[in-house]
Amino acid sequence: MTTVTGTATQDFLTSVSRKTSSEKAEQGSQMQFLTLLTTQLKNQDPMNPMENAEMTSQLAQISTVDGIEKLNKQLATLLDGQQSGDAVQAAALVGRGVLVPGKGLNLTEAGALGGFTLDGPADKVTVNIKDANGLDVAKVDLGEFAAGTHNFQWDGTAISGERAANGRYTVSLTAVRGEDKVTTEALELGAVTSVVRGAKSTDLQVGELGIFKLSDIKQIL
Repeated sequence: MTTVTGTATQDFLTSVSRKTSSEKAEQGSQMQFLTLLTTQLKNQDPMNPMENAEMTSQLAQISTVDGIEKLNKQLATLLDGQQSGDAVQAAALVGRGVLVPGKGLNLTEAGALGGFTLDGPADKVTVNIKDANGLDVAKVDLGEFAAGTHNFQWDGTAISGERAANGRYTVSLTAVRGEDKVTTEALELGAVTSVVRGAKSTDLQVGELGIFKLSDIKQIL
């Protein structure tokens, strides 16, 4: 014998209640229109009766309204299904490292990992690394890259040749192709810690970096 928990029962009853209310509202709208049309026919001027074209027009109006309501319901169902699919996809990212828009770079004993996007191919990409006080710590020539999303590693070597202290730094990037600048955006590494499903979208909590949309995830590591 199958048992249903109190929460599942409540969810089911709520779903049925919403469906019933929606159906009643739709039927009520149609009945109001038909009642209005019938009253209009009963009280029309015998010497100037409603023309067939006018009646057909009114019937077409209710048909159009009914069609729009059904289309809206189908669209809502599709959106709900898409959000469910996004939630499943997002859940698979929990615990994974991802690159999202951000200028932070965390240096550990193993080094630091960051990323960037390029709107077009670049002959030379350079990353400038600064400390919490805004002082230059390192400048690394990353070389040539195609358009798209890329990641890079920094071993912690500072401008002085010594190793920088572990901690948080900020980065800025420049990219050029010949003498022309190429638009680039810095990306920051973070770990997905949870899934946040809102009213309109499914988002990801990326540790202390904040909440990001699925479209903000530029690379999964």
